Amino acid sequence: MTKKGSIFNFFQVYAKTQPWAVLTWAWVVVFPAIGSLIALINYEELLLLSPQSLLGYLIFMILAAICMGFALLPTTFTAVLTGFVLGWIGLPLLVIAYGLATMLGYSFGKWSNANLWELLCLRYPEISLAVEKRKTQPGGLIFFIRISPVIPFALANFIFASLQVSLKKILLYGIPGMLPRTILSFLAGIVASDFLAAKSSLRDPYQLGFLLFFLLISIWGIWTNWKKSKS
Repeated sequence: MTKKGSIFNFFQVYAKTQPWAVLTWAWVVVFPAIGSLIALINYEELLLLSPQSLLGYLIFMILAAICMGFALLPTTFTAVLTGFVLGWIGLPLLVIAYGLATMLGYSFGKWSNANLWELLCLRYPEISLAVEKRKTQPGGLIFFIRISPVIPFALANFIFASLQVSLKKILLYGIPGMLPRTILSFLAGIVASDFLAAKSSLRDPYQLGFLLFFLLISIWGIWTNWKKSKS
């Protein structure tokens, strides 16, 4: 039996013994898209969330953190909505919400996949050795994983939690990694006169060009940091 087959069998067994954990992985992969669709259908109600007081801004920030942390909405959608509804004052609130969402998503992943890493290490000590070596200096990997447009925020939280990466380091290096894509989406919300137009503008050629750039940068960064940590 090949190593690849063995790992596949390991996850098959894990899925049978830990069905709840597998469901949570499926949740963080699939539900943000469903949540985005539901929110778009009811976007007029979302626009009523515009706060009128300090308490209202705090509630908006907490709701944004909950939606992103528990994979109810994608981060890009939340950034567009925040820019459109709050304007520039929403940017620092969004950054704080990212931090809170990271803590929520990390805790959710750690709770639902409590023994995944231990079981994987027992079965494949070579994987444990490779990952532990890279966890000593994870800053570059965290940054480039966060900047990647193809690794969802909630999924990355689960990966970090399952590998038991330090939450402090995820916050320290991950939030700067989120900022480039966040600012693009946030600006789309600010400059648009209509929320649906703001959401559609994310498919404009310049936006797609930036996403391709971030994708290439993230692939290069993850690869070079992984190889560098190997030595």
